[in-house]
Amino acid sequence: MNKIAVIGLGLIGGSLALELKKSSWATIYGIDKNEDHLQKALDLGIIYEKATLDIVSEVDVVIIAVPVNIIPGISIAVLDLIGKDTLVFDVGSNKVAVCDAVRNHPKRKNFVALHPIAGTEFSGPQAAIYDLFTEKVNIICEKDLSSETMIDRTLGIFEDLKMKNVFMDSSVQHDKHIAYVSHLSHISSFMLGKTVLEIEKDEKNIFNMAGSGFASTVRLAKSNPETWMPIFMQNRENLLKSLEEYIKNLNQFKDILTKKSADDVLSIMQNTNRIKDVLAGIKNQ
Repeated sequence: MNKIAVIGLGLIGGSLALELKKSSWATIYGIDKNEDHLQKALDLGIIYEKATLDIVSEVDVVIIAVPVNIIPGISIAVLDLIGKDTLVFDVGSNKVAVCDAVRNHPKRKNFVALHPIAGTEFSGPQAAIYDLFTEKVNIICEKDLSSETMIDRTLGIFEDLKMKNVFMDSSVQHDKHIAYVSHLSHISSFMLGKTVLEIEKDEKNIFNMAGSGFASTVRLAKSNPETWMPIFMQNRENLLKSLEEYIKNLNQFKDILTKKSADDVLSIMQNTNRIKDVLAGIKNQ
């Protein structure tokens, strides 16, 4: 990789640029409609040069790291411009929309639909960090629609980042499962923060009384709303099903508290405690 274009210079795009500068010694071109982000990325040494979309005709790899509602259109525009040997991948949290958009493109074989499951609650080029992806999972969807060469190149990139690559045949299944294990937790965090802000009018009490449990639970509510609103809307149908189940469980817990049923409260928590074993098992795989 001699030349790489990164479209979108927020947390994920910026962090990928940092890592690829270090591991590949490639020239990193930055593209972002936000001129402040573009300049900040240049000032911080995340990219070597500012660029426009035309640069993708000259590079070896194109990384699309913009909000999910913009990814389908940008992906088509990029595929229209690239050379025959250019690898293109997006890093969006939803996969159905972009996979549907590029499915019949003549250069679909150059495109890899993937989702590196990594992040923080911070945003913008200033949030970009090294080692964000280390020991995390990278999901690659619909690999059979990408060429073997492009898949091999993609695997190499993310293995160098010390990520575990896994495959999902269906982008539909990806979006269904990610609604439960990622998107729902963000909604829960935002709504917990909203509830506390509405109930506790004195912000000093929040500051003085909030412990590490509260801080960790509402951490995701500090995420960029402009990033997460399109994710929620694009994956709306799956999230509605997830929310129905979540609300059902909240109402059940409310009912047993109302009935002062200590045994039932304990039983629910004990049964749910096995999530520790599930997560430990995943980490050790």
